[in-house]
Amino acid sequence: MSHASFVHLRVHSAYSLSEGAIKTDELATLCRAERMPAVAITDRNNLFGALEFSEACTKSGVQPILGCELALRLNPQDKGRRQTRKQEPHWLTLLVQNEIGWRNLMALSSTSHLETPCGETPQIDLACLADHSQGLLALSGGPRGPLGALLLDGQDDAARAFSAQLAEMFPDRFYIELMRHGMANETRIEAALVDLAYAQGIPLLATNDVYFGPRNKFLAHDALLCIAQSAHIDDEERARVTPDHCFRPAEEMCELFADLPEAADNTLT
Repeated sequence: MSHASFVHLRVHSAYSLSEGAIKTDELATLCRAERMPAVAITDRNNLFGALEFSEACTKSGVQPILGCELALRLNPQDKGRRQTRKQEPHWLTLLVQNEIGWRNLMALSSTSHLETPCGETPQIDLACLADHSQGLLALSGGPRGPLGALLLDGQDDAARAFSAQLAEMFPDRFYIELMRHGMANETRIEAALVDLAYAQGIPLLATNDVYFGPRNKFLAHDALLCIAQSAHIDDEERARVTPDHCFRPAEEMCELFADLPEAADNTLT
């Protein structure tokens, strides 16, 4: 049986505490049903689910890809400053390519927790990232990533420079992500991201920011977010996701990116 033409490379499992709601065995089962040959787990600031995820995928005949979404501090002078909502760190997704990459990802994750002042989101800086980049693939991070944040802020020149810096740090291992959950920030920066990728010869990558399984589990996941934030479901200021932040079928993702088929195809390379 032929495999699907898309795999998910950005999944927040139940180990993304109070954010993700998809269990590792459910994830493996969904991949099997969708004929996806591989899948990545990218929990935020932790690697807690690595062993359980690997075992579940192996039993289902799915290639597990270990990863993590880490907070990145761009300005060293910000270290030690208490963050406000506007000063939240930017998020970069890293995927393990080999054993060296796994050791480096563990080191980065440990550093983020051990060397971040109490009260701040655990994070790393660019120097630390550069020292531990070997064996890792880097994904730009969408609107919440450093590249997307610069573009949203109108800093196009800075975005180009930063993209080139990451491409040098991760030679042939850096991808510019495109996300289509129907959110305004994604639409605002997509054309600029595509232009940037083509201008610098960086491959595009279609990702879906998965937080729960089938689309019909959206309301249950939304309730989880409310509980985590001690917020009411009608609170307009609370963090929320969309029904499209589900485990979208491979065929749906390929149709969604039919205008940029290489972005979906690159999930298999």
